[in-house]
Amino acid sequence: MKKARPIIWGVAIMALGIIFACRAIGWFDFDIFFDGWWTLFIIIPSVVSIFTEKDKLASVGFLSAGIILLLAAQGVITYDMAWKIILPVFLVLIGLGIILRTIFHSDNDKEVEQKVKEVGDGKSLDSQMAIFSGSERTYKDETFTGSNLVAVFGGVELDLSHARFTKDTVIKAFALFGGIDIRVPEDVIVKSRSGFIFGGISDDRKSDREKGKHTIYLDAAGGFGGISITDKTTKH
Repeated sequence: MKKARPIIWGVAIMALGIIFACRAIGWFDFDIFFDGWWTLFIIIPSVVSIFTEKDKLASVGFLSAGIILLLAAQGVITYDMAWKIILPVFLVLIGLGIILRTIFHSDNDKEVEQKVKEVGDGKSLDSQMAIFSGSERTYKDETFTGSNLVAVFGGVELDLSHARFTKDTVIKAFALFGGIDIRVPEDVIVKSRSGFIFGGISDDRKSDREKGKHTIYLDAAGGFGGISITDKTTKH
């Protein structure tokens, strides 16, 4: 689906160019700067995300907000009413997301949950925290035994590409309006469970994800944030 994203954007930009060209030669008169035209910067990316992103509830939420603001700009409703509607829409979608994740609890989620209890419960995890700031940690020929990562309005980078693994480990991660980047060796398997509301985990590795000597069990949660998993094969 990642390849579809630039294609959709390309088609949208081409369509915009055609519209401007037709308007310039007088085929039709269309004013793109209508009342509320700025809401297109919310609506169009949201529509693209619905077709290209895994977490569609977030895209639906922002699409709904864009449409509501467009109606306000057009005078159908007042801006005061628009903001009063947007908050309940997001609350309903957040609640729906929690319910769906609870009902459709995958076997992978159950396995990660169980392994986190077995491998990580009672263990000492290195803590890395970034609140309105950034934090970087690189393991160089050090044994990795697990981490507890927190990013709130900030960013955390954990580089494990040169770390030593002697057994399966656990990473507990929480990102709220923030991002966490985890770089792992190519011979380590990563199994994750996502409890994100409006956000998620992006695994951008090109290597074989099913083969490895040891496994990292990633227990992730948060909102309006994300976690990126990469290795040496990932293009930056």
